[in-house]
Amino acid sequence: MLYNLLMSAYRDSHAHIEFGLDLRRMSSATWVLLGEAKSKSLHVGRSLLSPNAAQELLAVYLAKGFLATTAIEGNTLSEEEVRRILDRTLELPPSREYLKKEIDNVLQAYNVVRQVVLADPQSQFSVERLCEYNRMILDGLEVEKDVVPGRIRTHSVVVGSYRAAPAEDAEHLLGRLCDWLNGGEFDAPEKQPELVAPLAIVKAVLAHLYLAWIHPFGDGNGRTARLLELQILLAAGFPVPTCQLLSNHYNLTRSDYYRQLALSSQGQDGVVSFVHYAVRGFVDQLREQLEVIRKVQFEDRWEQFVYQQFGERRTETNNRRLHLVLDVSRAYHESGEPIAKRGIPELTPRLAVAYAAKTEKTLTRDLNAIKDVGLLSQDGRGWVPDDEQIQRLRPPAADGVLWD
Repeated sequence: MLYNLLMSAYRDSHAHIEFGLDLRRMSSATWVLLGEAKSKSLHVGRSLLSPNAAQELLAVYLAKGFLATTAIEGNTLSEEEVRRILDRTLELPPSREYLKKEIDNVLQAYNVVRQVVLADPQSQFSVERLCEYNRMILDGLEVEKDVVPGRIRTHSVVVGSYRAAPAEDAEHLLGRLCDWLNGGEFDAPEKQPELVAPLAIVKAVLAHLYLAWIHPFGDGNGRTARLLELQILLAAGFPVPTCQLLSNHYNLTRSDYYRQLALSSQGQDGVVSFVHYAVRGFVDQLREQLEVIRKVQFEDRWEQFVYQQFGERRTETNNRRLHLVLDVSRAYHESGEPIAKRGIPELTPRLAVAYAAKTEKTLTRDLNAIKDVGLLSQDGRGWVPDDEQIQRLRPPAADGVLWD
């Protein structure tokens, strides 16, 4: 009875924590974005990539996601340094070792979440599980004296201008959050499976938002919230590279992220606005990810096309020219800059060997021969792949213009 009286006071101070959202309040623009997010996520998941390309894509977006979820909290490592942490090749001086530890903790927590989903996609949330996620996030890091990793806070917290839920209510509210996420409010109707993915996105965003509102832990609440998002998206079947994109969006739009968090507690319109902000960013990130995939697929198709043009039986001269086309093409695709003729003999080790005993005239003849068959061309500053032949393999629109 006493707790119910206290909860009445809590409802007066934090009436926005009501564990619900009337989906009818979301705009048609948000629903369109949710449909696009589903479609583009499917495209990512169904993209055929070589094993090396698929592994590289995963590494790139894991690094972006791990960096994003810690950078929001102040981690200053670069994306390249995070890649080296994932490769176990980065050494930092003692004064910066904690930055690496923050990434290592996120990596460990990510692997635990992934194993939880693999073991049971319908795995239930619990206060104990969220406390464990928080413990892993903060493990071995220096924290304020009143913060205990994995323990619900016992002190008041103000984040910017927002006062978090009272400490005495934090555990109760965290339990209600788990019950809400475990319930059926975000389940798609039986005859509308097309809503599974859109509702999972909304669920992930709201899980993040409500945990931020409750702010149950003394530290690491944002990182714990992003683990919640990760588990929900993985459990709903989203491809692994896409599950880091919300974190990346929050980091890239950090000032707007905090503004939207502040506005979100000011009634249902604030919640709807936060969902739209998150979904719009998710779609933007998916578009960029698909463009990366398209580029990788195009480069792979170009390489196949080049091999086909040279055929299976090749002379020493044709082998040299084949390698010349491939290496100039790769260098151009990586840099986006034309490759100067003078730098070609040292562009790669195999070209250095091929032209070591040759004169400049040999290189000129090779380039002209390749140009004549339409595989390389000059643009005034150097040599570039002449990929117009395979560009024409794309299905055209009636007016020759494709929309995105």
